[in-house]
Amino acid sequence: MKVCIYGAGAIGGLLGAKLAAAGEDVTLIARGPHLAAMRANGLTLVSDGAEIVARPFATEDPAEAGPQDAIIIALKAPGVPAIAERLRPMLGPDTMVVTAMNGVPWWYFHGLDGPWRDRRIACLDPEGKLEQAIETKRVIGCDVYPPAEIAAPGVIHHQYGNRFMLGEPDGSKSDRIQALSRTLAKAGFKAPVRPRIRDDIWIKLWGNLSFNPVSVLTLGTLARIAGDAGTRAVIRRMMAEAETVGRALGVDFAVDIETRIGWAADVGEHRTSMLQDLEQGRAMEIDALLGAVVEMGDLVGIDTPILDVILALVVQRAQIAGGYPR
Repeated sequence: MKVCIYGAGAIGGLLGAKLAAAGEDVTLIARGPHLAAMRANGLTLVSDGAEIVARPFATEDPAEAGPQDAIIIALKAPGVPAIAERLRPMLGPDTMVVTAMNGVPWWYFHGLDGPWRDRRIACLDPEGKLEQAIETKRVIGCDVYPPAEIAAPGVIHHQYGNRFMLGEPDGSKSDRIQALSRTLAKAGFKAPVRPRIRDDIWIKLWGNLSFNPVSVLTLGTLARIAGDAGTRAVIRRMMAEAETVGRALGVDFAVDIETRIGWAADVGEHRTSMLQDLEQGRAMEIDALLGAVVEMGDLVGIDTPILDVILALVVQRAQIAGGYPR
């Protein structure tokens, strides 16, 4: 399969290195010192004590890649609008666009049965530019679980886990998604095809929409936030409001709030990705993780007072730090 990883950072690098090592035709889109290092020395993946050095084609210009079977977007949500038009040279008649990102995807309501079918989420795609640049019929959802990091330019450290859950927006087991699942499995990933990918997205989102913004406001790790009675109570109330919104949209939560908090606590003294973005002066995924949930609450007529307060606080914190380019 001809696969482009757009955003060959930590997760994109993990995918790209293992897919290339498995013999797939891989293109990595990157820039700066990371791109220069991959061109000079290949992409090194350190995983489970083993080291893989892959040499996929790496470029900053999507036009050099040509049409692809699949484009996996491994950027954070704030970066996607800026690259949407750049995907065009890689889009063939049947190219899949796989959204391997945290949070609510811009296409969330595409093909969803019910009164909100095909509705656009304003805070994620206010002018519809994403819908125009990336036809929703191309989209495949992907819920990402493995943590990884760029240890140095051209070097990815993979900590644990290999699960990338896939799902068609309409829940079907299409030929294309099964082919993608087999390709990822061949590279050593667990990539089941899920009939209700939005449920899976919400289970991960549940933790991200609460722990991430609270970590930015407190500078606390997952273990500290979950272990403190005060902040744990805030997290619990945020999750409860989000669950009410999700259920109104037809989401089935397979675990309860305490179990989900426990999963986060078990990760330990980990700084959330949003806190890391604050510390490094990068744009934060506020809208995809929290703003979209508040917007969907308004859509279904459910009050979210705690989420509203945390959203207002974290937006101002990010604006002061220069990390909220709305």
